[in-house]
Amino acid sequence: MFENLSAKLDTIFKRMKGHGKLTEGNIQEALKEVRIALLEADVNFKVVKDFIQSVQERAIGQEVMSSLTPAQQLIKIVKEEMTYLMGDEEQKIHLSGSPPVPIMLVGLHGCGKTTTAAKLARYFQERKSRPYLIPADVYRPAAIEQLQKLGEELRVNFYRPEPSQTPLDICLKGRDSALKGGYDLILIDTAGRLHIDEALMLELREIKNHIKPKEVLLIADAMTGQDAVNIAKNFNERLGIDGVILTKMDGDARGGAALSIKSVTQKPIKFIGVGEKLDALEVFYPDRMASRILGMGDVLTLIEKAEASFDEKKAKELEKKIRKDSFTLEDFRDQLQEVRKMGSLESILGMIPGLPKKMKAMGGLDFDEKQLVRVEAIINSMTLKERANFTIINGSRRLRIAKGSGTTVQEVNQLLKQYAQARKMMKRFAQMDKKGFRGGRAPLFS
Repeated sequence: MFENLSAKLDTIFKRMKGHGKLTEGNIQEALKEVRIALLEADVNFKVVKDFIQSVQERAIGQEVMSSLTPAQQLIKIVKEEMTYLMGDEEQKIHLSGSPPVPIMLVGLHGCGKTTTAAKLARYFQERKSRPYLIPADVYRPAAIEQLQKLGEELRVNFYRPEPSQTPLDICLKGRDSALKGGYDLILIDTAGRLHIDEALMLELREIKNHIKPKEVLLIADAMTGQDAVNIAKNFNERLGIDGVILTKMDGDARGGAALSIKSVTQKPIKFIGVGEKLDALEVFYPDRMASRILGMGDVLTLIEKAEASFDEKKAKELEKKIRKDSFTLEDFRDQLQEVRKMGSLESILGMIPGLPKKMKAMGGLDFDEKQLVRVEAIINSMTLKERANFTIINGSRRLRIAKGSGTTVQEVNQLLKQYAQARKMMKRFAQMDKKGFRGGRAPLFS
């Protein structure tokens, strides 16, 4: 996400920090490069023009010129203007009103509406709401079955339409069903087309007029760049939308749509899809996104992800095991699974301020997510005794484990070495705690 833009902006600002004092000339030169970088990231031309003008007006004033750290002050201005460009602050989905509150999802064919409906259901389910899914796309083959399958996977109830029902009938009967079932909100997955046409808009307007959704959310594919912005503009003008969910943000290294949509449509981005899994949906925070774009990380989102996957009971059990030096390979596997719940390693490390730049300076690191899968397979191929006591795993056992997990003996050896190192580190922390840190947690670094 924003990889190319972040790298270019980092180079521009690094060069500026080399100047002890900034002049009007080198500020304008830097902003010219920023302008090119934004255009190459597929940000709308008018949006770029207004953005550069706003930054320049502030930068060439006393705010930067009289600062003790002019380059840092300029970066601060760029971050603030970028945050404002994307909406300034988080915009929540409004759920006030008599339940079930209707939320209508619209968008073109292939933008990810059905998967996003399921992701939203999971999101609200985790926040103690009772969502109900309504599949109103009668045109795309297996669209209804897909949503029902995702609903079953999440254990979220859904309406089962009759073959003869029209999209409007499905929505009306689905709403009645949700009302009888005592659900809090309904998520309506509507049909899409390959392009915007009058037949699509007529159908969506009819549903909107009868259902009166609290929010109409446009699902737009971030990888289509400026097309996503134009689609948002068209839907807003012809149907009226309340917000946007940008999908496939994990696959877009440019990210121009995220920087343009709010300015062009005056409608906020409310969520972003950052992967295929049903938990890969993030609330859109403009300030945090600006930090990511400028390589400053996103610690708040990282903390939230950690808290969401944190199990207090398991954590206490793990703490006892570490103190007793009884941390097994099975515990090691469980901890890896907890980390994987937070998302890809690359996305997690990308939220740590300065770390992506340091990794790039070291020649970059290639994160192979399949490696974690292989580690789990290796541990799963061990017997319970082997997982409890790794010292009994001799040469013949290692060969058997490698064959059973579809890996090599070298990979088994590497895992056992990493596990032994992790145990040593934990033992050291436990000893430090006994010696003088009983009053609280042992420090992470000695």
